[in-house]
Amino acid sequence: MDESGSTTQMRRGVVGPCVLALLRGGARYGLDIAQELQRTGLIASAGTIYPVLNRLEATGYVVGRWVVESEERPRRFYELTASGRAEVGAFRSEWATFALAVSTMLDGERIAND
Repeated sequence: MDESGSTTQMRRGVVGPCVLALLRGGARYGLDIAQELQRTGLIASAGTIYPVLNRLEATGYVVGRWVVESEERPRRFYELTASGRAEVGAFRSEWATFALAVSTMLDGERIAND
């Protein structure tokens, strides 16, 4: 994927909250999360999601657990914690204001200083 450095930085800033948002629907395994993010264009390769998941787990926003189903290989499932749910809620609340401010600047409109 050929992209500018600023696009890469934007993606890095939103991948974590997007992972949390995906997990609101229930536990998912790493490759499933990665494939969903690849479909939406938020990550280029599946391998890039594992450091994000490790960081989210270290901050206490998700918990991971190994699951072995029948004769399949073990998969690590990630689940949203209460603090992760609060974090994605806070990000969602801030996102609209942030996106509007950026769009306003990019469109050349002046933001009033009230």
